[in-house]
Amino acid sequence: MERLGWIPRLALVIAAGALLITSVVIAVAPRLWAVANAHEEDPVTLPEFVPLAQRTYVYDSIGNEIAVFELENSQPIDFDDVPPHVINAFLVVEDKEFFNHDGVNVRSLFRATLSNFASDAPQQGASTITMQVVKNDFLAGLERDGRYKLLQIHYARMLENAIDKETIMERYLNTVFFGNNSYGIQAAAETYFAKTAAELTFIEAAFLAGLVRSPSGFDPINEPERSRARWLQVIDRLVTDESLPETLAIDEAAGELLAEEFDIPSRVKVIPSRATERTYFTEALRDYLLNESTILGDTYQERYNQLFRGGLRIHTTLDPRMQQAAEIARRDQLPDTGGQFDAALVSLDVSSGAIRVMVGGAGFRPNEREVNMALSPRQTGSSVKYFILAAAIQAGAQAGDIIDGRRGCALPTNDPNDPLFEINGGVAGFVGDLREITASSINCGFARLSQIVGLNRVVDTTYRMAKSPYLYPGQPVEDRLPIEPFASYATGANEMTTLDMAAGIQSIANEGVHKEPYYVEFIDGADGKRLYTHFDPGTKVLDREAALETIDIMESVLRGGTGRRAALENDRVSFGKTGTQQDNTNAWFVGGTKQLATAVWVGDPDAYTPMVNIREFQQEGVPRVQGGTFPALIWKAFMDPAHAGMPNEVWDDPPPPERPNARLVLPGNECSITVVGFEPAPTEPPDPNAEPTTTLEGTETTEPELVPITIQDDLGTTIAPDNLDPNHPLPSVPATQQVDPCR
Repeated sequence: MERLGWIPRLALVIAAGALLITSVVIAVAPRLWAVANAHEEDPVTLPEFVPLAQRTYVYDSIGNEIAVFELENSQPIDFDDVPPHVINAFLVVEDKEFFNHDGVNVRSLFRATLSNFASDAPQQGASTITMQVVKNDFLAGLERDGRYKLLQIHYARMLENAIDKETIMERYLNTVFFGNNSYGIQAAAETYFAKTAAELTFIEAAFLAGLVRSPSGFDPINEPERSRARWLQVIDRLVTDESLPETLAIDEAAGELLAEEFDIPSRVKVIPSRATERTYFTEALRDYLLNESTILGDTYQERYNQLFRGGLRIHTTLDPRMQQAAEIARRDQLPDTGGQFDAALVSLDVSSGAIRVMVGGAGFRPNEREVNMALSPRQTGSSVKYFILAAAIQAGAQAGDIIDGRRGCALPTNDPNDPLFEINGGVAGFVGDLREITASSINCGFARLSQIVGLNRVVDTTYRMAKSPYLYPGQPVEDRLPIEPFASYATGANEMTTLDMAAGIQSIANEGVHKEPYYVEFIDGADGKRLYTHFDPGTKVLDREAALETIDIMESVLRGGTGRRAALENDRVSFGKTGTQQDNTNAWFVGGTKQLATAVWVGDPDAYTPMVNIREFQQEGVPRVQGGTFPALIWKAFMDPAHAGMPNEVWDDPPPPERPNARLVLPGNECSITVVGFEPAPTEPPDPNAEPTTTLEGTETTEPELVPITIQDDLGTTIAPDNLDPNHPLPSVPATQQVDPCR
């Protein structure tokens, strides 16, 4: 369409302007008069400003920023912290007479109307900064009709009478939308220029001011051509504005140079010092705060608003030095299998339960590798035996007590369709004391011990020792399958997480006092006030003497048992337990020192895949992955540097035995044997063709062989399923008493 000549165009503008003015005066003059004088009549109370949404920052244990939680990128800033040249940029582009009008600039409104009508595209906005604040804060959601504009004008006048200009400008700069989820000048400076508002140049601030009228339409990232066209309009405004201070004034030559050389932002940016990545720890923290605790509120909505809009400062337990050591240990000790097999590691502060390290796998990748194996239940193999040992010691067992660990045991179950649980794999086993049985991780010995203690009591002990928001009695089955009193408990039938296993070891290492694993040390609000401080007095789950005895026994695992590869440097005192699930599908090492309780899992995150004859593992001399191989090596590779600078603390020796060592027996499965006499052994009929046997005197001998006559004594009954008393004594006989399987 051809453009009209300038004379007809001018006439059209004048005519249209006259018609507009006439219609406005006739239609709304009475109402405008009432609105304009409303502050002199009965007052209408302005709503209070809604608190500004603010991003939440997360810090590690030494104050490094490790995460940001937000829905709207909103970073409020005080007026005094915004440089004058940034204020000037917004005044020139949006409302040059802001500090002179009383909220509504009638002359500017009229001028903008004529200018926009005369141009092919809108050139000037009709709303003052005060009116924009009113629109954002008080009129959101209202229908944009004639009444809307009158309310906007009315509220703008009222707001100007209620608060000062600086406060209005501060509110504007903190709430105006700039696109790409950026609300306020501070967020926009970060998103488009990777700066703070205080670091913006006048030109950069002017560019941002140009986005305000249509953040989506002028989006430099998604609409670069329209954004550049808007930038040219802003440059023209800067060049023609004679009110700019001399230090900010721009002539035509400078404007042309800006039009050619100014770098329009092309991607969302972040301040370099605030570049953080999502990790298994920060994702677990987010889920914990929203779903596993009430730290941030009683309802989900309260917690959600606090976390994503509350401007919190969350100080966590994560130790960055230890976390790095753990990630290096996983990377260096576990051969790369192309992602098929991975490792998880959790380390807790023994004295407090603080989660110092969480490695959920090779590294968190959104939409690709998000499953945190540190919190994913897997079968445990023999590593779970330390719960059985602790329960047995608490019930009165001693390191020197004897138990039958010979392979080929057949133990009772609670299943009438499968009444016997048989173990024919693993180490051959022997009859030995608890220290030896533990060091060698004898399956039959611990399976029998679990039933001697009582499977329900073992399960109860496990819950108490490893309790956390992720594991507790009565947990909904949709959240977590319960720990069951299976006859196969000792061989890893129940699934546990790496965090569970570390929590259980913490209870032993802390001399019987359980501290629940936790993420957060304290939380401050946006105003700096302390909102939450972690406190846990601890729960006694084992007698101190029982914990010390358990530690003493499990030290042998690292001294010469299945975990000897995990022995720490400088003879640092430690204890632990290996675990290998049937068919080598999961492998574990769990152990602790006076300072750290650490669990390591190795396996296939996606399936129960046998780690047997894996080429990459074979190249390292490991044809079959067991707890004493890669898990033990990762554990040691982490624990040695993690303890750098820490004293080599030791536990007190356990008290001496209070009684002679005994033979632990399983009633109904094992019986004591008493010899009451002897009788001739059964003989076969003589072979008539056999040569007679003679003595030196030449006479035949026919003295029969004598065999003992024995009586089996059943040793009572197993502990009742409902008896969870941790101190209920164990069935036993003197160590010299002969015990055999019951007939």
